[in-house]
Amino acid sequence: MSIFKAYDIRGIYGQDLDEAIFYKIARAYVRFAKVKKVVVARDCRKSSDSLFAAFAKGLNDEGADVIDVGLASTPMSYFANATLHADGSVMITASHNTKEWNGCKLCRANAVPISGATGIKDIEGIVMAMPDNEPPAGTGTVTKVDISEAYGEHVRKFAHLARPIRVAMDFANGMGIAEAAAFRGQDKLAHDDLYGEYDGDFPNHDANPLHTETLKDLQALIRANPGKYAFGVAFDGDADRAGFVDEKGDIIPMDFTTALISQDLLKSNPGAVCFYDLRSTKMAEETILAAGGKPMMSRVGHSFIKAQMRENDAIFAGELSGHYYFKANSTAESSSMATYALANIVSASDKPLSELIAPLRKYSQSGEINTKTVTPPAEILAKIKELYAAKAKVFELDGVSVDAWDTEGYWANVRMSNTEPLVRLNLEGKTPAIMEQKRDEFLAIIRS
Repeated sequence: MSIFKAYDIRGIYGQDLDEAIFYKIARAYVRFAKVKKVVVARDCRKSSDSLFAAFAKGLNDEGADVIDVGLASTPMSYFANATLHADGSVMITASHNTKEWNGCKLCRANAVPISGATGIKDIEGIVMAMPDNEPPAGTGTVTKVDISEAYGEHVRKFAHLARPIRVAMDFANGMGIAEAAAFRGQDKLAHDDLYGEYDGDFPNHDANPLHTETLKDLQALIRANPGKYAFGVAFDGDADRAGFVDEKGDIIPMDFTTALISQDLLKSNPGAVCFYDLRSTKMAEETILAAGGKPMMSRVGHSFIKAQMRENDAIFAGELSGHYYFKANSTAESSSMATYALANIVSASDKPLSELIAPLRKYSQSGEINTKTVTPPAEILAKIKELYAAKAKVFELDGVSVDAWDTEGYWANVRMSNTEPLVRLNLEGKTPAIMEQKRDEFLAIIRS
């Protein structure tokens, strides 16, 4: 399978990618994006330093200058891209993948991502055509810059806590540790930490809050100290995603987090656009409306969401995968801003977080159900469109969505996986009975 993915470049180090291919990718990136000054950051994986050295040499040999910001989270790399007025940025990371993996995320100026549709495939073509041992085409410099304090100051401006609270944080030995700069010097938000030492082997658990088993230690800490913590946050490997648990240690669905963050932002930005991804509960849309905002539905994938935000001057977007995007951070992710938004809400209320979330548990969700199919997924989506076009609103923002909320009390979205022969179903009903009936109806079509 190619290392050139839909949203980034990623593979198993020593098997799928190595320093030689990274050197070529760097040179191809300069040729494609016409960059002259590039921010390069890296995570704490064991292979990241040597991959950084290869990438930096490739940039220099193509005539580009490197701004080396060292160990940093992905949100910090986006911040550095914008504030250091670079032509682009590169984050060397495999995000939430296990220790064997590595890769990179590529951006243009102002943290605009390069995706499969907007350049990664072009870069792949340049790499594949590039001979080994191609002589340098130019020279460049490497300058080290520490952006942690500036980033921390930037994010702390987002805080407006009404009273002091304490939060439990699980850094998973990853780049959430760098994000801690955002909480230094904040007298109203104290935090106790789990796994706050860099270790690219991730010895305690995978750095992936989408897998609920990785939240068990955070939940145990909160449950062992009743009344101590307002909530808990778990960062993924490069800290561009976050998962949250309430003061009881119960997991907060990520679309509920989207709704709560929107509420906080709309207090100071009335009428602004907030995006929720099309798999989110109907309560996300309803909450944004009730808070005086303009809700808009996004498709799945960070490059698409960021483009939609820029096109509509949105202040925020939340994705079901735990990515939270802020206009204030170059229309890019900031797990620390998301943490502050929840802290702002909790500190301003006399209710605990679990009670603030309770009204959002209004409807019944199926969760994402994946089916491996023999029939080509595109044929299944076409069949669903054909069957429901006459009796519901059908649209194709991402896959096929069926909206029969006002008539039959449900909506559904059916999408294809980008990498596997999988069909993904998300469905919500006004009642459990409606959800179960329609879920089974759609699965029968998908699996027939």
